[in-house]
Amino acid sequence: MTFLRSTAILAVLATPALAADPELTVFDWAGFEEPVLFQGYIDKNGDSPTFALYGDDDEAFQKIASGFKADMVHPCSQMVSKYRDAGLIEPWDTSKIPAYADLDPQFNGSDVFHDDEGVWYIPTDWGATAIAYNTEKVPAEDVESLSIFTNPDYAGRTSLPDSSDDVWALAYLATGVTDWTEVSDEQFQAAADWLREAHQNVAAYWSDPSEQAQLMASGQVDVAWSWNDGVTYLKADNYPVGFQRAPKEGSSNFICGFVNMKDGPGNEEKVYDFINAWLAPESAKGLLDTIGYGPTTVAGMETIKDEEAVKTGLGPIDAPILNQTPNDPQLREKQLAEFEKIKAGF
Repeated sequence: MTFLRSTAILAVLATPALAADPELTVFDWAGFEEPVLFQGYIDKNGDSPTFALYGDDDEAFQKIASGFKADMVHPCSQMVSKYRDAGLIEPWDTSKIPAYADLDPQFNGSDVFHDDEGVWYIPTDWGATAIAYNTEKVPAEDVESLSIFTNPDYAGRTSLPDSSDDVWALAYLATGVTDWTEVSDEQFQAAADWLREAHQNVAAYWSDPSEQAQLMASGQVDVAWSWNDGVTYLKADNYPVGFQRAPKEGSSNFICGFVNMKDGPGNEEKVYDFINAWLAPESAKGLLDTIGYGPTTVAGMETIKDEEAVKTGLGPIDAPILNQTPNDPQLREKQLAEFEKIKAGF
């Protein structure tokens, strides 16, 4: 993806939708409208779905809760309870999703995703959040610790995601917490204090990966807490980027997927055409090449297991990993509120 393309993504964020097939509206992350991710849908239906794009899970939820109509939404796993508790989604009919049985249990093990009332979530993709850095300006030893984000030498040279989940994953790791399903008040406060310190170094909070990539490519920042996407975009433009997934405190992994909206305005059969195209093994290489993420099916991962991008961006690491699995919704709301205070300087 070139930065001309990245700029185009930012531009469409201000538009209601990228109009195509009027019988399916997908509310998705910016960058995920690439046809290579769902070519099977186009082959069957003759066009891409209509896409509306967002850059943040909470932003997407608020728009849906306020009445925006879509057939499918692509939240990450910790948002599933929020959609379900609000009565916005309905169970999937897995008999219409042949690849459901091939989902890797490590990505589909949560009882938040499926219970006695049905399957509420189809995990489709996963990735890492770690340190992206300019290898020509940042010594390798400086990214051996997450303390680079609080190091005074990097004041005004860092960027963090405008995403509560990702910044709290960073803060918990930096303060010694690797499991956010059980966080004490003391651990929460230690992470909040660390985030306030890290905030002092932040030049800008990025709202989507293309923005993060542009911040680094322009020279505005040299270090970012990044998903695979931003690193993939920078590499495509020959930017000297490193992706340190094994600082001593560790890094984070996340899972994203699709929910089926209740009373969606489109054609329900096309909802299943789309999810089946996403889960097809032949979509895995496009997902890796375009976004840098891995598929959640065993068959999909098998097709890309020897790719260099898997080894560097998704493979095993010798460091702790905080998995961004579904956590306590009340804790998540507390984190979100505290993050807003921190960004405002309080």
